Amino acid sequence: MKWPKDFAEAGAIQEKMRGRVRIIPLKKIPSYIAGVDAAFRGNKVIAAACLYTFPQLNYMEDSVEVRECSFPYVPGYLTFREGPAIVAAVRKLKKRPDMLLVDGQGIAHPKGIGIASHLGVLLNMPSIGCAKSRLIGEYDEPAIQKGAWSYLRFHDMTVGIALRTRSGVKPVFVSPGHRTDLACSIMIVMACIAKFRIPEPIRKADILSKQLKRELFGENYSSMFHVEHKFLKREKK
Repeated sequence: MKWPKDFAEAGAIQEKMRGRVRIIPLKKIPSYIAGVDAAFRGNKVIAAACLYTFPQLNYMEDSVEVRECSFPYVPGYLTFREGPAIVAAVRKLKKRPDMLLVDGQGIAHPKGIGIASHLGVLLNMPSIGCAKSRLIGEYDEPAIQKGAWSYLRFHDMTVGIALRTRSGVKPVFVSPGHRTDLACSIMIVMACIAKFRIPEPIRKADILSKQLKRELFGENYSSMFHVEHKFLKREKK
């Protein structure tokens, strides 16, 4: 794919890609799921992909990609800032995942094609968006217990849910990306929750991308990131 350099070109690509998004039930339960995330430093984007078995959540491998950003930060256009590096990181995995979990939006997006939807179409695989914050829409606060959720609606359409992944913590915002539907997205995300609010594959990708940023650019980093990255390295051996 040719990545755009300006908003006009990016908007045209979004419109074209939106027509290729398919919100349909999963054809089969995935055996391998990759969580993806990215960190930034200056004009550099550091993307990570962490592969797990499903539903066992056994860690398999990870990959990273560091690239220069060619697109500015603008809400709604995240794909064009993070996408090139994330796509490259996923393609570096020795085992192709059956599904992507993305720290971002699926169809819960002003144009109906957030980064999870866009990446799913580009990589031709089912994808789910699981964001820490809401981009669009309105919702009622879900009940406080784990597994509670409420619909996220935008222009009288259901585009996702606010999902309580742990009792008493802030909800995450789940929306189908590509080649899956809302019911399957809820099932997959909840099955990927371990001890934390964020699905484990995304959480580890977040840790890995931030750890690599600190190693590359000589920043101080917390012991949590240090320990987590050591853990990932041990698992790879």
